[in-house]
Amino acid sequence: MTNPHRISEQSRVDLIFHLKWKSDIASHTDGYQASRVNIWRDLLPPILLDDLIGRETGDRLEVNLEAATGLAAVKDRQLIDITSDRFDRTYREGITTEPRLGRFYPKGMLKGFPDIFKANVQPFRCVGLNNGHIKVDFNHPLAGRQTQLSVMVGSVRRKESERGGASNDWLEMLLQGPGMQARWQNQRTDYFSGNGFERQDEFDDSNFYLEPRFVHHIDETARELVRNTYGRFLSSGMDVLDLMSSWESHLPDGLKPNRAVGLGLNADELKRNRQLTDYVLRDLNASPSLPFESDSFDIVLNTVSVEYLTDPVSVFREVYRVLRPNGHFVVTFSNRWFPTKAIRLWGELHEFERMGLVLEYFKRSGGFRNLQTYSFRGLPRPHGDAYYPQLPFSDPFYAVWGRK
Repeated sequence: MTNPHRISEQSRVDLIFHLKWKSDIASHTDGYQASRVNIWRDLLPPILLDDLIGRETGDRLEVNLEAATGLAAVKDRQLIDITSDRFDRTYREGITTEPRLGRFYPKGMLKGFPDIFKANVQPFRCVGLNNGHIKVDFNHPLAGRQTQLSVMVGSVRRKESERGGASNDWLEMLLQGPGMQARWQNQRTDYFSGNGFERQDEFDDSNFYLEPRFVHHIDETARELVRNTYGRFLSSGMDVLDLMSSWESHLPDGLKPNRAVGLGLNADELKRNRQLTDYVLRDLNASPSLPFESDSFDIVLNTVSVEYLTDPVSVFREVYRVLRPNGHFVVTFSNRWFPTKAIRLWGELHEFERMGLVLEYFKRSGGFRNLQTYSFRGLPRPHGDAYYPQLPFSDPFYAVWGRK
């Protein structure tokens, strides 16, 4: 009789994927949980499927991504020169989009390709602009990069029946996005041309945040990822600055900092934050300076707020100044925000490109080292969440950090 705790063709399995790779300026880890994988029906590369059979909870596999997916070196035939009139600048209703070096756009913006239709949202990259011509790159964003893929086996259970239905291609889901946070051939991505740092609502931010909002901006699963990530860098006795803080700082339970200062816009929210030892009211878009002495904090945190900064490089420079040597600045975000107050560019970028934008903030502010990004997607949404079951997956988690 088949052991129900070992993977067989009759199993449903939870798998946790972690993809690790490096770009010219940072190290990257992209995670994805594949829940209730139907071993018999769902799509997995044969090299991975063969290795999974007989495994059990807690087992870890290392997979050759190139052998599993065919993802290989950059293919020159995927680099194409087009005339600029084939780039549909009015693709997004009410918005004129100009091609920018290093940026990604949906293939549906391209005109005159027989196999590309307007509804195609697969990304391509603009890698050259010259005399009315655009060079576009159709290669996968990870093409040509050395990658390591690990797979952790979660729960294993025997399926009760097989009723047919759709199948999931789990590696395809994992690979939708990773690579887009990296520069192209170490050239700076052009995030800074045009009006990308304007907002729909340019009125004083203090008016917008006049009334307290005692609500969570991401679901509990995503908040747990925030706490776990911060826990990698925090220890009791530290001096902590929570930048653009509110009524919760997402510090790990049991942490006892020497000092935890919240800098934000609403006094009622900050007063209610029991994790803070002190708070300061400051509108960083009105004045990007930080009212603290140099070298005064061990770590600076910024949670689901970086998209609201209109002069982010100046703020990041100030963060660098107030950090002590070897201190970390950790920025976390998801795909939810106040649309009228976020910069225009944020809404135009792919979710993974936003990590690339934040990396550019770190690079342009100068001095930060050991830059890293981390993403995790695919976790189930908590049953008690307001958006369950309409949205089955938890809010995606993205983090970028650097060290002074």
